[in-house]
Amino acid sequence: MTDPNPTRQWLTVPDLVEVLGQSPSRVRRLIEDHHLLAIRVDGVLKVPADFIVDDEPLGELKGTLTVLADNGFDDDEAMSWLLDVDDSLGVAPIDALLAGRKAEVRRIAQALA
Repeated sequence: MTDPNPTRQWLTVPDLVEVLGQSPSRVRRLIEDHHLLAIRVDGVLKVPADFIVDDEPLGELKGTLTVLADNGFDDDEAMSWLLDVDDSLGVAPIDALLAGRKAEVRRIAQALA
């Protein structure tokens, strides 16, 4: 996949190791356990920088990713949904999560099923 959202900053696993102060295996575990969502962009595993707040994975992300996975979204579809502007939110879902609108984002994610 080419960069699905070129206006956002993306972090590679080495970038995440530095930002989070974790080992590469711990960073990969955060991705596997859906504390973070990563996709391959031009063959390189990347995570949007917006998913990191105060040098930690955004807390509201894991539950939102669970809702999306439960509704049949694969990682690429979940990433697109999180980063693209949603008409009912007026902003991208990740921006709504960053603004503290977790319940609203998850309600909309549940309605997508």
